[in-house]
Amino acid sequence: MGEVDFSLIEQGGPMMWVLLAVSLFGFIIFIERTLFLHRGQLRTGQFLEGIRNLVSRGRRLEALTLCEDMPGPIPGIVKAILLQAGASESKMRTVAEEAALVEIPILERRIGSIAAIARIAPLIGLLGTVLGMLQAFFGVPFSETVGYPTFGLLLGGIGQALLTTAFGLMIAIMAHIAHHFLHGRVRALVHDMEYTGHDLIQFMQQEQTDGGLPDEETQEPEADQ
Repeated sequence: MGEVDFSLIEQGGPMMWVLLAVSLFGFIIFIERTLFLHRGQLRTGQFLEGIRNLVSRGRRLEALTLCEDMPGPIPGIVKAILLQAGASESKMRTVAEEAALVEIPILERRIGSIAAIARIAPLIGLLGTVLGMLQAFFGVPFSETVGYPTFGLLLGGIGQALLTTAFGLMIAIMAHIAHHFLHGRVRALVHDMEYTGHDLIQFMQQEQTDGGLPDEETQEPEADQ
């Protein structure tokens, strides 16, 4: 099977090798981004419940340490809000938005390259087809009887040239699917970030309204009494 594939690539001309390199580059980016986004996913409800329990018991330092140890963008949002404990709601929302401005570009990094591959691959394939057709018309040997390229020779050359267009379109389709998949994962993470930030801010504001957030430094003396 491998020999047949390489034979087709060789028949398609030099642009087939360019398309092969482009597809390999896109595949590597897709795998890297998929693994990165997978590591950034959390069970948001459980994580947020754990943070709320720690905060309500006055163990904000432990909550901050937990955020630093967890991967992904959501702990970064939570940490930024926890560092503003006792501040106004508008201040907490501001720092959450600033943290999101840092985290979102990290999530979207290199995904645009896959979209570019989806746009460029058909053009590379078309260029390969045009070059192949030029070679079919001007590069094939002339017939000894009629003095111009025979129909069979032209048909074979055109058929080989069309391989690059087909290959380019296949790469573009796969790149579009990959880009849509990754973009959907990013949107899901951004939604979780927004939900987590809003929920935690409301919780901390409610805690302050109910009598103030318990302080970790004052919890131990009260326990000793």
